[in-house]
Amino acid sequence: MQKDPLIVEDLTLLMFDDASGAIAGAGTLYYTQGGAVLVELAQAGRLRVDRRDVGMDGVRVHAVAGAPLSDPVLREAHRKVSARTRGVNTLLIEIGTGLREAVLDRLVERGMVRRERKKVLGLFPTTSLSAADTRHKQAVLERVRAVLVDEEEPDARTAALIGLLSASGTLPSLHRVIPWSGKVYQRAKRLEQDSWGAEAVNTAVLRTLAAVTVGTVTAATTN
Repeated sequence: MQKDPLIVEDLTLLMFDDASGAIAGAGTLYYTQGGAVLVELAQAGRLRVDRRDVGMDGVRVHAVAGAPLSDPVLREAHRKVSARTRGVNTLLIEIGTGLREAVLDRLVERGMVRRERKKVLGLFPTTSLSAADTRHKQAVLERVRAVLVDEEEPDARTAALIGLLSASGTLPSLHRVIPWSGKVYQRAKRLEQDSWGAEAVNTAVLRTLAAVTVGTVTAATTN
């Protein structure tokens, strides 16, 4: 594991409720986490896209060769991208599936999240998550707030985080720190639209939510 947290780790921290241990947007988290890893690879120069090169499953993603990546999450994601050229929508699922526990393990190892195992009624094993050391999270939140509320220019990492939060639909969950407003929404949406990875996450999340909604309505009308 590399010294500094990955974008996907910071993103998961921002979506993590410190008290309850719940993660906002949990139902589509694999899209969001997969998008975060793809964005990090792109920022590292290890993949490229041409927004005009679009197939049935979104813009096609091409791996860029180079020295082996030191971080296992990035290395495995790059291996999947390298296997063959595919659209971003397929890669979001392939890379994001299974990342939740891997990322939480890393956050626990860093001391940012606490995992406790106990038994309910003395019989049934359960695991609970809560915040541990929140200093890093607060620093990330301050940078996000500075961009969205104070309108400071973001660095590439903060822009990526905001774009992915916007794309996942979870940005309003930070309302206690970043008051939700039309200005905040519009600034975040612009950063989302500047990132092909965040745009793909947004499309995938909306498609999933639409399918769930249709399924719920169908079930209600047939009962």
